[in-house]
Amino acid sequence: MGYSCFCLILTILSIHVDTLKPASRYSRHRPRNSPWRDRTAGIRLAENRSVCGHETAIGTTKDLTKQRVTGDNTPCMDDKLQVSTENFFAEHPVFSLAEATWALNPARGRAGAVERLKHHLATGRLKRVGREVYAVVPRGRRVDVFLPDPFLVARVIRPNGVFCHHSALELLGVAHSVWNQVTLFGAPRRALETTGWRIQCLGHPSAFRGESAFLGTRQVERQGVLLRVTGPERTLVEGFSRLDRCGGLEELTVSADGFPVLDLDLLESVLKRYAIAGLWAATGWFLERRQALFHVPEDFLARLEARRPRAPQYLLRSRRGGRLAARWNLILPPEAGGAGEPDGR
Repeated sequence: MGYSCFCLILTILSIHVDTLKPASRYSRHRPRNSPWRDRTAGIRLAENRSVCGHETAIGTTKDLTKQRVTGDNTPCMDDKLQVSTENFFAEHPVFSLAEATWALNPARGRAGAVERLKHHLATGRLKRVGREVYAVVPRGRRVDVFLPDPFLVARVIRPNGVFCHHSALELLGVAHSVWNQVTLFGAPRRALETTGWRIQCLGHPSAFRGESAFLGTRQVERQGVLLRVTGPERTLVEGFSRLDRCGGLEELTVSADGFPVLDLDLLESVLKRYAIAGLWAATGWFLERRQALFHVPEDFLARLEARRPRAPQYLLRSRRGGRLAARWNLILPPEAGGAGEPDGR
């Protein structure tokens, strides 16, 4: 009985070993001329070819999870994806040809983008604002009566520009009136005249060039687009520097009353950068009349007073006459009395 069981076990083991043996064509030691050897070599060669423009060293392991081996012109999954035209229009109310070419990524590059935009110009979906600058016309609006947002047009003209003066008052939401002129700091260029608007690109002030160009600025959103604008502190000081670009003294002071808060440390830093005695005096005069409104301590006013002009100076040098603010050695125009009594609005 024991001998019979032993023989049965040997028989089963021999059958199991035979079933595990690979067929001859899968043998580890294939004949040199075996077609299976050639096919495997072809696979290895395919792995080492240039795929989607990425070269691979022979003998290295290659990750093909994000690549296709259907030809050198097949785009990879990690390439920049195309954006649909309507989605691009929804996110860019005003845009440049360069922005459209990069986002739409047409087959023929810039030429393909031009052809696509020409089609939408012909159908009234787009309006040409300037050279290589386009505005999306809302559906149901006529092209001839549609006016694009001038602030968005200015952003396209100067993508890294900083809106200033009265434009800053408007974007900060405190402007007392609406102007038909947009001003921003950036690379200077000839003013752009659009329907009812004038866009003026000014050079950065010498006190805020290079790395300090964005000091005292912030970003605000307009129609889903972020715009860079001078903050309340720079807007106030630079407004006194160029009252003609802010709508005059009364427009500046009444609008600045709407600032929710002033960073006095930043305000002092801005004044130090300009280092103009008249600006120290004008800012001090403004804050003295609104000391309670902006919680201005007396020692801060004293520091401003110490930097006032040594002799009386006109706030508006092009005009004569007015009244003297003795503490600040500042001769104010007659309309300055309408700016409100101290802490008045």
